[in-house]
Amino acid sequence: MEKYGYIRVSTKDQNPERQSAAFEKYGIRSENVYLDKASGKNFERPAYQKMLKMVKKGDVITIKSIDRLGRNYGEILDQWRFITKDLSAGIEVLDIIILFI
Repeated sequence: MEKYGYIRVSTKDQNPERQSAAFEKYGIRSENVYLDKASGKNFERPAYQKMLKMVKKGDVITIKSIDRLGRNYGEILDQWRFITKDLSAGIEVLDIIILFI
């Protein structure tokens, strides 16, 4: 199993270092972190597409928060399904806490 991190910043004021530091803390190797400086309006982002080509069954993609993946929730759901169903990979969102009872 390989862990990948995905960072997206859409403005010059946003600093990717905060997201990168969170991935380091979770043991994601820097060579497995992909960064796009682009809008979240669609998924035609170079680093994102490159990362998807690397992901294999059982791998995990980590994002800091769901809005770093994209802005359009319908498209986010499509990508979520593609990653989890078609690629058989997992997605980890660091800012979401899930409570199992």
